[in-house]
Amino acid sequence: MTASVSDLSLPRRIEQHPRLAALVAALAGVLQVLAFAPFEVRALSILAPAILFILWVGASPRQAAWRGYAFGVGLFGAGVYWVYHSLHLFGAAIAPLAALITAGFVLALALFPAFMGYLVARLRVRMPGPWALILLMPALWVLFEWWRGWFLTGFPWLLLGTAHLDTQLAGYVPVVGVFGVSALVAVMAGCLAWGLIRGQRAALWAGGVILALWLGGALLSQVEWTRPTGQPLTASLLQGNVAQEEKLLPEHLPQSMALYAQLTEEAFGSDLIVWPETAVPTFHRRLEPEFLGPLARAARAQGSTMITGIFTYDPETGNMYNSIARLDGAGEAEFYHKRKLVPFGEYLPLRGLLMWLDDFIELPMADLSRGHGGWTLKAAGVILGPSICYEDAFGSQIIRALPRAQLLVNVTNDAWFGDSIAPHQHLEIARARSLETGREMLRATNTGISAVIDHRGRIRDQSPQFETHVLTGHTQPRDGATPYVIWGNWPVVLWAVAMVVALPLLARRRTT
Repeated sequence: MTASVSDLSLPRRIEQHPRLAALVAALAGVLQVLAFAPFEVRALSILAPAILFILWVGASPRQAAWRGYAFGVGLFGAGVYWVYHSLHLFGAAIAPLAALITAGFVLALALFPAFMGYLVARLRVRMPGPWALILLMPALWVLFEWWRGWFLTGFPWLLLGTAHLDTQLAGYVPVVGVFGVSALVAVMAGCLAWGLIRGQRAALWAGGVILALWLGGALLSQVEWTRPTGQPLTASLLQGNVAQEEKLLPEHLPQSMALYAQLTEEAFGSDLIVWPETAVPTFHRRLEPEFLGPLARAARAQGSTMITGIFTYDPETGNMYNSIARLDGAGEAEFYHKRKLVPFGEYLPLRGLLMWLDDFIELPMADLSRGHGGWTLKAAGVILGPSICYEDAFGSQIIRALPRAQLLVNVTNDAWFGDSIAPHQHLEIARARSLETGREMLRATNTGISAVIDHRGRIRDQSPQFETHVLTGHTQPRDGATPYVIWGNWPVVLWAVAMVVALPLLARRRTT
């Protein structure tokens, strides 16, 4: 007779201590953060969900929701606490208000695993054997990660798949993307949970599944999905290390521009010279005639093309944009305008209701417009796939420039997060985009961590953090398309939906 998950002894023992179960769930959430940069204890990305899955087995919908919520509070409380830095240290919000907003953000994000736990408990009733653990829960996990990645503009941070860029599972990333690897990691977590619950025989079976997935990733890692095209380029990434509290002050503009002019002259001769996000903290049209134009012409005379983060203004519409400009010194600048804006940082949602925040938090860029136009830029004879700041967290957006783009360029300003774990997490996310697309990436940041990333997501060169630095390295443009570039996230999403719909239906048929 097949065992039902509700008949297992370990979950029954957990039910005797419901408060302890919630505490364990919260601690599991904290443990999962340690799987990501800068800690990189990758095995915890399997262990932490496995603990949560065990806590969900046999739980009522109400208990499963609370345990999911506790897990989410631990995960996001430990993983995105740096929002406080942005609000208090650089947004000038008083500490209690910054703490309140950060706590509200964490508690809101925790609703995702809470709702997931509720659905797990509702759908797995009478489900036989290990299928709830190794298929249903992983399918729901990846669906909720994907939902979190676009709902209310999206926050695709701390995705399970991102923790495996340096393991054998990285071989799956160009095929199914980070969400697909999240599904595989969750399947492994389900197998581990099943083995812990059922004992030696189940553990051997579960271990075999985990080993097979691991070996599959190792085999896929040998595949070259894209190919080099043209000659390697030299690129210089300028890290000005301008203090965030000074960056947007008008009186500090001459000093910032003098610094970047000096760094640019040091980089003359490189094919590409890349400045970070909003390195020019004013509108392009204001500095083009007297500063940017002459500097770009001087760079061009030395064989270099300048690319910079800058603000742009459309006088016809009155719209302002956070942009990347390719400057050629001939007045023919080409622009990419940021599409994924940061709520409360670059625009104020529900402005009619939240205008009162202006009295308590400095929102210097809160009136920017969402970008439009093309997805690529051309510089140094190469087609670039540009992104600004945390746009590189959205794999489905990055592939809009592919397969046409031969090289990825990301400009960002992680100074907003201070000396926290956020810049390390962000660099890890950027690495995932290179691996998904089979493209190298040039990543220029204001205070670090600037990096040259190869097409397998490995860091070839990187800058020291919180130092003024010119990072010069080689990068190879590439052609071709990975399966992920062709299909995006849809195969994984459709698989997850199929599991969530089919498994409970099959279970009901077997019990009727």
